[in-house]
Amino acid sequence: MDQLVLMIVILFAAILAEPLAKRVGVASAVLMTVFGCVVALLPFAPRINISPDLILPLVLPPLLYAAARRTSWRQFAENWVPIALRAVGLVIATAVAVAAVFHAWYPGLPIAAAVALGALVAPPDPVAATALAGSLGLPRRLVVVLGGEGLFNDVTAIVIYGVAIQAVMTGRFSAPHAAAEFVVSAVVAVVVGLLLGWAGSKLTNYLGVATWQVALSLLLPFAAYGIAEAWRGSGVLAVLVCALYLTDAVTEFSDPDYRLVGDSFWDITEMLLSGFAFGLIGLELAAVLEATGDRWPTLLGGAGAVVATVVGLRLVWLMTTWAISRSWWRRATDEPYTWRETIVTWWAGMRGVATVALALAIPLLTDDGTDFPGRTEILFTAFAVVLFTLLLQGPTLPLVVRRTGVHADTKLERELERQLWERVIKAELARLKAIAVEQNLPDDVYERLRDGFRQRMARADPQAADADAQSEAARNAKLARKLRDIREDVVEAGRREAQNARREPGMPPDLVDRVTRRLDLGRR
Repeated sequence: MDQLVLMIVILFAAILAEPLAKRVGVASAVLMTVFGCVVALLPFAPRINISPDLILPLVLPPLLYAAARRTSWRQFAENWVPIALRAVGLVIATAVAVAAVFHAWYPGLPIAAAVALGALVAPPDPVAATALAGSLGLPRRLVVVLGGEGLFNDVTAIVIYGVAIQAVMTGRFSAPHAAAEFVVSAVVAVVVGLLLGWAGSKLTNYLGVATWQVALSLLLPFAAYGIAEAWRGSGVLAVLVCALYLTDAVTEFSDPDYRLVGDSFWDITEMLLSGFAFGLIGLELAAVLEATGDRWPTLLGGAGAVVATVVGLRLVWLMTTWAISRSWWRRATDEPYTWRETIVTWWAGMRGVATVALALAIPLLTDDGTDFPGRTEILFTAFAVVLFTLLLQGPTLPLVVRRTGVHADTKLERELERQLWERVIKAELARLKAIAVEQNLPDDVYERLRDGFRQRMARADPQAADADAQSEAARNAKLARKLRDIREDVVEAGRREAQNARREPGMPPDLVDRVTRRLDLGRR
């Protein structure tokens, strides 16, 4: 088995992991990590040689962009207190605490190397956490805060990691310089993200064709990451700012093709990339065991101490901020209001792609040519944290959710959906009435159009429609199903004829595909 075959196998596994994850009730990220670990232990499986310096630039931008598309600036603004407390405060506290424990366990290592370990194990992974949170029916405020924490905590962690690595490499550290670098990194990232987001929105509007627009959206996160990093900014923050700006900007576009194609494209991209990334985590287990050799049993103690620190400190931090929010900030934030929700949030803090990529990116040598101090210990400990949180916390999170009784308020969600449908139909009918006046439509035409919109509303959401529309929809339901079946049967005959024509000499395939697409859109 060569590397290309192994990569294809991982991508196939990423697809199969999705339905399997729904059956067993765990995140596909967990299954892919287990799959990677199993493959890594096979004697005939090759190692995938991807430079650590390329893992973050190739994997993180599209994953962050795909995750950011599902949220908005408003959600972050409404939850900025809990998100900031975790994405900044908790990351810094975890880096410091882990550094202290690791340095106490290995006193011969530089404190800067211990800080690098603390930084790379501090940020929970947004993909694994939000995937599980969404599938478990957690309250929306928890999903939003977990997603916001996962998206922004990498910014803090990577800056701390970079400063610590530089201190080990050069043997010099300056606190004012580190603080200034953090500020400059954030400012540059925001500027780059806003500029590319603005330019991307203008170009998206100009291109006009869905496939071209989606292709542009694929390049933008890589451009934001690369330009920000080249200008000493945070590539992660630049991607997030660009994605959030563009997501809000494109809501003004009225092209359904762009939304349909874009949503499908990014769903597929996220599924394959996240599956490959978590499969790679498991595969790299072989590299870590190879690096540690026969020493790995002696490293278990230090790794266990760090795992306990990471998991325990998150619980202490969340319980403390929950207690404070109850008395001071309860009316101003969406911080979890019950200890049960806090327990679920604690156990959802799984580490993943960023931790592994940063661990593998640790240099082999310092500037003076000596071995990077403690690199083997750091690698082993980082993988212990990742595997513990993914393979223990991930599969048991559904059990924790059931035991604590935390679930979304489905009645509230249903009411919000009903209110939105009412707003939609009112806007449609108001516009129809204005058109009828402007174009002097006959009364029978106006009434027929109005009844059609009201019945469409009843089909889309019967509870949101008025009584007359509900009654009309109920009377026509059987007939509508019969007509739909007939219409689909007829259209399918036309589609088969078009596909048969595709095989005929002289018939351009792209012409057939264009006709087939129009038939498919008409059916939808």
